[in-house]
Amino acid sequence: MDIKRIVAFVAIVLIVFASVGVTSPQLVKNIKLGLDLKGGFEILYVAEPIEAGKPVTRESLNQTALSLEQRANALGVTEPEVTTEGSDRIRVKFPGVSNEEEVRKVIKEPAQLTFRGPDGTKELIGSDFVENAAKVQFDQTNRAMIQIEVKDKEKFRKVTEKLLGQPMSIYLDETPLSSPIVQQVLTDGKATITGNFTFDEAKKLADTINLGALPLKLTEKYTQSVGASLGQLSLQETVKAGLVGSVLILLFMLFFYRIPGLVASITIITYAWLLLLVFNLIHATLTLPGIAAFILGIGMAVDANIITAERIKEEIRSGKSILSSLKSGSKHSFRTIMDANITNIIAGAVLFYIGNGAIRGFALTNMLSIALSVVTNVFLARFLLVLLIRANVFKKPTYYGVKESEIRAL
Repeated sequence: MDIKRIVAFVAIVLIVFASVGVTSPQLVKNIKLGLDLKGGFEILYVAEPIEAGKPVTRESLNQTALSLEQRANALGVTEPEVTTEGSDRIRVKFPGVSNEEEVRKVIKEPAQLTFRGPDGTKELIGSDFVENAAKVQFDQTNRAMIQIEVKDKEKFRKVTEKLLGQPMSIYLDETPLSSPIVQQVLTDGKATITGNFTFDEAKKLADTINLGALPLKLTEKYTQSVGASLGQLSLQETVKAGLVGSVLILLFMLFFYRIPGLVASITIITYAWLLLLVFNLIHATLTLPGIAAFILGIGMAVDANIITAERIKEEIRSGKSILSSLKSGSKHSFRTIMDANITNIIAGAVLFYIGNGAIRGFALTNMLSIALSVVTNVFLARFLLVLLIRANVFKKPTYYGVKESEIRAL
């Protein structure tokens, strides 16, 4: 008996299980839940230009999406999810929202860029500015500033005369962007906005001014509402089914494969914990399809262990030693396991690229689970098995699910 290898095996298992026990409650608590689990509603908008004949540009679509997210935050919506799709669509998800009608009414109004005086009076709006005339320039000290130009020079002259020496604040909806001081009366329709801008800040402000009033109107193409109680019920039932299935799988592995089954149970639990950890690190949103992919990943992890255990049993039946059977069985099973996993990763990548919403969530979870499964249920499982076999404690074939009568003489 090699005490060092036994101690190493036990130490690894204890460290892993202690990490799982200590961190799992917080990991589960921190996972972001999708609409189908938390409740709320989802809207798919089609964006169209307010002024006929103008295109929906990528910049205007992205800025409108950002504006929607800012509005949702201002309304108190927790972690809204706003994404653009294609060339003219925006998908908005509002988890945990009860006042659906109020949110829907406010959220789809076109974003407004306004220039206001100190008393809040709107002096200029986005459409008063020459399209694409706002540009980033640099002064003599290399500070970024924004050059702008208006359509109506006389209107601009009156505004600058009225606000001379006072701030003229720039707002996107009700969010202040900048408050430059009007330093002189401007008669040529051109002005420079100065301040302590970084280049990125100046570029963002110039882009916003160029977009003017963000001439996009939003039309609801698709809506879906999920009650909070229905979402919680779905989560509870799905988790319950997953736990029952996982326990049955672990019992099956222990009963049929003994030592390899024990190692498989350890690596499967490790795999599930690592997947939760990765979900938290990338701030992924968990949905019902994501849970389905999670459980599917457990099934694939079990499959990898079964393939390896069966190959080891075949090698033992042929009369090889336990260690030789492990090496040979692991070698022959590795290609089969990797072929299946690579095929699934390719399919997941295609789904992620062409899909959207829940489909992409399923694909991402599936690909992550495959990568973690290879690490835990192939490499970690092999390492733990080698430790146990080289410790010379479990030397009988029955420990690996093989009867003495099944071993063929060489």
